[in-house]
Amino acid sequence: MKMPVLGSTQPLITRQPLDQLATDTAAVRAIAQAAVSVELFTIPLYMATMYSIQGTHQINSKDISYYKGRQWPGMSTSAHPATPEEHAFNIIFSVFIQEMLHLQMAANLATAIGAAPCFTGSELQSLEHGWTCYGKDCTVIPHIVDLQDTSGYRHVRVNLEELNSNQCDLFLAIEQPEQQARDQLAEFDKHNHTKYFPEVPFAGWTPGKHVHDLPLFGTIGYMYECYARYISIEYEDGETLWQKLFVNGSVQQDMFNTTVKGHEKAEFPRFDTCFGKDDQDGGQIRSFNKAIDMMAAITDQGEGSDTAITRYRRRLQAQLMAVKPDYREDLAALTADYPSYTEGGEDADSRDASARHDSAEFDHYERFGQVKARLPIKTWVQWHREGNRWDEKMLTNASYNPGTAPKNIPAPEQVAGALNRLKDSSDTLKMLSTVATGAIYGITSVLDTYWQKQDTTFPYPSMVGAGDRMAICWAVLGQAPNLATGVPKIEKDVLYHACQGMHLEGEASATCAALAVYHTCKGSNGCHAQGGCGFAQLDKGGGQCGGSSCGHAVKAVAAAGNLCGAPKGPYSAPSDNKCGGFGGCAVPISASQLYPNTTRTTPPQSATMALYDFGPAPEHHNIPLGQTMTFSLGDSVYDKAWEAYGKVMAARGTPVGAAPPPTDLRLALPPST
Repeated sequence: MKMPVLGSTQPLITRQPLDQLATDTAAVRAIAQAAVSVELFTIPLYMATMYSIQGTHQINSKDISYYKGRQWPGMSTSAHPATPEEHAFNIIFSVFIQEMLHLQMAANLATAIGAAPCFTGSELQSLEHGWTCYGKDCTVIPHIVDLQDTSGYRHVRVNLEELNSNQCDLFLAIEQPEQQARDQLAEFDKHNHTKYFPEVPFAGWTPGKHVHDLPLFGTIGYMYECYARYISIEYEDGETLWQKLFVNGSVQQDMFNTTVKGHEKAEFPRFDTCFGKDDQDGGQIRSFNKAIDMMAAITDQGEGSDTAITRYRRRLQAQLMAVKPDYREDLAALTADYPSYTEGGEDADSRDASARHDSAEFDHYERFGQVKARLPIKTWVQWHREGNRWDEKMLTNASYNPGTAPKNIPAPEQVAGALNRLKDSSDTLKMLSTVATGAIYGITSVLDTYWQKQDTTFPYPSMVGAGDRMAICWAVLGQAPNLATGVPKIEKDVLYHACQGMHLEGEASATCAALAVYHTCKGSNGCHAQGGCGFAQLDKGGGQCGGSSCGHAVKAVAAAGNLCGAPKGPYSAPSDNKCGGFGGCAVPISASQLYPNTTRTTPPQSATMALYDFGPAPEHHNIPLGQTMTFSLGDSVYDKAWEAYGKVMAARGTPVGAAPPPTDLRLALPPST
C-alpha cells in the first residue's frame, strides 16, 4: 500500500529495514499513549475552570416537576445565552465535550495498533490518583511544551484556576497552531535543536523505551503528524507499519456516533469515530485512511484546518478513497440526543445542543480567544471575595411555591445553611478535594477497563457527578478542588456502606460513607452495599444500565427519568445492592434525591426492591433476605436506603432507630441527574 507524502518537508520513509520494526512499534505505541494522556490532561483542567463561573442551574426531567422553582449551585449550559457568563460557559463546555471525543478517538486508535491505553498512569497522576500535572509550579503541557521555553507564555501557570487571563492564555497555549508555536520557541530552539518538533523516526529510540522517553512535540497537531508518519513507514517487504500492527476486532468504543435507544442519531455523521466491521476485512487501506481522518478531526477541531494532518487527509481523498471532511456536530442529532425540559417536565430547547452547535464553526484556539475577549467574567472567587453568603433567594426562582414543594427534601434555606457552614469549616477544602478527585478516579478507573473489555459500561453519569462535585467546591469555597489530593485506598475485605449511618459491620455511628468509596455512577461502584441513587437498577442486572457496550444506556434512561431496566422489577435497593454495579450512582446520597416514575405508568405505580444480608469477611457473600419493599415516584432515595438497612439489621436481631439528620455535604449536594 503506497502512502502519499505528508504535508511538511520530511520525506516519506520507504524501504525501512525490517530489523527496525520493533523500534518503530515501540515509538508509535508510545505516541498512542501520549495522545491519550494529552487529551485526558485537558478534561479536568477545562472542567474545573468552566465550573468556576458563578451561577446556579435547574434540575428538570421529562414529566417530572418536583424540583420546580429550585436552583442548585453551579452554572450549566444555556439554550439562549444572554450574559457574558452564560456565553463563556457554553463555549468552554463545547470544547470540553469535544475533548472527550478526542480522548475516545485516541483510545480507539491505540487499541487498533495493539496498545492498551492507560488513564491512571504516572504521566499525569500519583500512585494515589492525585493529579500531579497541575499546580502553581507546573509549567509543562505534558508531551507538548514547557511554557518556560516560549517567548509569549512564560508567565502562564499550568494550574486549576478560576476563569481568568492566566487560564485563557494556558488554554490558548494548549490549542495553539504549529506556526505560532514554532515562532514562540524560535529563540529557545536556536540552542536546543532536538527538544521540540522531532523528526521521524526519533533519533536514538530503542525498543525498550516507553512513553516517558518521548521528546516534546511542540504542539498537539505535530504530535499527531508524528503519529501519522510512523504508521506510514513502509518496510522493505512492501508493508507499512499500520498494516503490520492493525488489529482486526480490537476493542472500539463509541459514545458519540452510536445509535441506540435514547441516542438515536450520530452526533458527527460525516466522519467515523471508531473502527468497525467494514475495517476488519484485511484491506488496511480503508482503516489507514480512517485513522488519518480521526487525527485530522482532532487537529481540525483543536487548532484549525490548516495542519499537516488535514493537508495529508486531503491528499488521501484524491489517492485512496473519498472522505467527508466536515468535523462539525449535527444540530438535529444533538437536539434529539440531548433533550432539555422545563420545570414542569415539558419539552424545551436543548441547552447542550445550543452550546455545542453555536461554536461548531470555530476551532478550540478561536473559541478560547473569544472567551478571553469577554473577560472579566464573574466567578465564584469574586463572589466570595465580595463577602457574599448563600441564602434562600439564590436557591429558588419565581416558580418556587413552598406550599406545593416536596416535604421529604431539604428546604432551600436548609441547603443555604449547609453551604455556609461548609464554607466556615477548615476541613471542607480537603474533603471536597478528595470527593472531586475520587469522583474523577471513578471515571478513569473504569476507562482502564473500558478499552480492554468490549462490554464494559461507560459511566456516563459520572461526568455529570464529577462536575457537580467540582462545582460544589467552587460554590462553597470560591476555590478549585486540589486534585493532587490522593484517593484513600480501599481496604480489602471491608464491607463499606453507601451513605450516612448505614454501616453493616463495625460499631454503630452516624458517619457518612468512607471517602474511599465516594463515587458518582454505578459503573464505578466496585462492591456491594455501595449504591444509592435514583437510577433504580434491576436486581438481576442487564437492563439498560447493565450490558451496553456503547455506554449510552445510562444517558438514555437518565433522559427518560432515571430508570435502569424494564418496569417489572424487582429492583436493587439503595445501600443494599448485592454486588458491584447493581447499586445505582451517587455516594453519598444527596438529601434531595427522589425516585422517578419507575413503572412508566399513569398514574405512577409502586415497584418492588429485593433485599440482601451479607456474610462475613473476606467474601461478604450476598444472602437473600427473603423480604422485599416497595418504592414509588417521589420517594426519598435516602429514606428507602434507610428502610432497607433497617430491615437487614432487624433480621440480624439488632434493630435500628430513626435515621440521623443529613450531613451538610448531603444537604449541599444536588440530586443526580
